[in-house]
Amino acid sequence: MKRIDERDVMFSRMNYKKGTKEYRDYYERNPNKKEIDDVLRDMPNIGGEGTATYDPINSPIMDACFRFLGDIKKLSEGEINNKKVDEIDPVTMTKKLKSLSKYYNAQLVGITEMKEYHYYSHRGRETKDYGQKIENYHKYGIVFAVEMEKEMIFRAPQIAESVAVTKGYIQAAIIGMVLSYYIRELGYDARNHMDGNYLTVLPLVARDAGLGDIGRSGLLVTKEFGSRVRLGVVTTDLPLICDERDEFGLEEFCSVCNRCVRTCPGKAIPSGEKKEIEGTKRWQIQSEECYRRWRALGTDCGICLANCPFSDEIPKELIENIGKPSVREKILKEYNKKHGIRPIIREKPDWLK
Repeated sequence: MKRIDERDVMFSRMNYKKGTKEYRDYYERNPNKKEIDDVLRDMPNIGGEGTATYDPINSPIMDACFRFLGDIKKLSEGEINNKKVDEIDPVTMTKKLKSLSKYYNAQLVGITEMKEYHYYSHRGRETKDYGQKIENYHKYGIVFAVEMEKEMIFRAPQIAESVAVTKGYIQAAIIGMVLSYYIRELGYDARNHMDGNYLTVLPLVARDAGLGDIGRSGLLVTKEFGSRVRLGVVTTDLPLICDERDEFGLEEFCSVCNRCVRTCPGKAIPSGEKKEIEGTKRWQIQSEECYRRWRALGTDCGICLANCPFSDEIPKELIENIGKPSVREKILKEYNKKHGIRPIIREKPDWLK
């Protein structure tokens, strides 16, 4: 699998200011992206005035959360205790780290052996490390998921949905800080991969650690919560026991579902079968059209999160038999009857009124 370059990610591209060396370098190498990116860059900011959902009291909640995350991301790496604990039992330590993650409110936790394709090829999010090759890898990745509340996500694309998303980022960041600080206290290196400071492609790590699979929308879909999760990863060389990837039939389900395709306001999610892209068969969203709606709406939209049947918690006995066409048909029929075009809660939570 070809590694993803972080410089190509929309959040990175939106940080390239006209006239800077990063701007010149990126668009000299990618002239086909310059026009659309300049258009998007000139739109109102997410959560800003001029967007469809802007609220002078509630919209700054998102800004405050991301400012906090920006302030703590420098703590993702740190000093390692020179008094190393040598007698580490991988089985015991794996159980301990999973339990610690859940104690700090992770709902799902898995461990995988890190591969090159789990890492971005180059950094691109910030000026200080723009274009830096990522060449140092830890052996293991501890990946965890926090649930985003259904009643908030079902309010997509309103502000309540984005409040839940930013809360998820904060929860994941804190869990990652606790794990990475703890592992470094044991004398082993560890890095917290959190919002704004990722070296890894989190959905790929989560998939390989058995938390779920990647759906048509490009998001990780878990059996328990669908896409209503935010992810965090801590990479380390501490000896651990890995989990197995769980291919539970999501590809077959997505092939017949298509609810996210029909309700995406930007028509950014592909229909049809997977296509081979740079040597890998997958569905690829049109990130520019997805992000255009974010800037217009003033939130991160979230309609595809809300309208995935897995996000409404499919019964376990049905998931176990999801390989059967009749079971997939039953799930979709019941979901259509319950939600119609898509689930939506129009009224704001009382505390956001």
